[in-house]
Amino acid sequence: MSVRITLVAAARSSALLAERFDDDRPLDGAGWDEVRLAAHALVPLNAAELRYCSPSPRSRATAQALGFAPMAQPGLRDCDMGRWRGRTLAEVTAVEPGAVDCWLGDPRSAPHGGESLLAFIGRIGGWLDTRPAGDDGSVVAVAEPSVVRAALVYALNAPPHAYWSVDVRPLSTLVLTGRARRWSLCLQSAA
Repeated sequence: MSVRITLVAAARSSALLAERFDDDRPLDGAGWDEVRLAAHALVPLNAAELRYCSPSPRSRATAQALGFAPMAQPGLRDCDMGRWRGRTLAEVTAVEPGAVDCWLGDPRSAPHGGESLLAFIGRIGGWLDTRPAGDDGSVVAVAEPSVVRAALVYALNAPPHAYWSVDVRPLSTLVLTGRARRWSLCLQSAA
């Protein structure tokens, strides 16, 4: 049994330099503009048998604006950043530079008291591996960019540090095909 899962990165909720760990702010004006501009290309994904989203306000708003009528999935939530939640990387680095270095260098570490990168990737992989769908079924999910990155690392069985080398832009898509623990990246033509 094979399934096609399309992950759509949520639109923006803040400028890049104002991004915060485990950010729960809604879409900003630029985010709404992004959705309007990309809608023509993304609305056809509404035909998916199953439609999901991360529980974050920006993921829900993005999915609803695209007409997906999604079901929020707790398993697609952003990485639990513990006491760093709501703070920017610059703020945390100013106060805890050693902890930030540890977190960036060791995927098993969670100096913030939340979820380690390894645990986060594993959780997202567990979500991927348990998606119900009929043979050749399709799933679409709007999720935080970090979730899309984790899904790619898991699906390709890449080393955890590869997570830091993946750039996920707002409203970009990742298409995976396969089944539990046997995923393939599907690159699509623009036509």
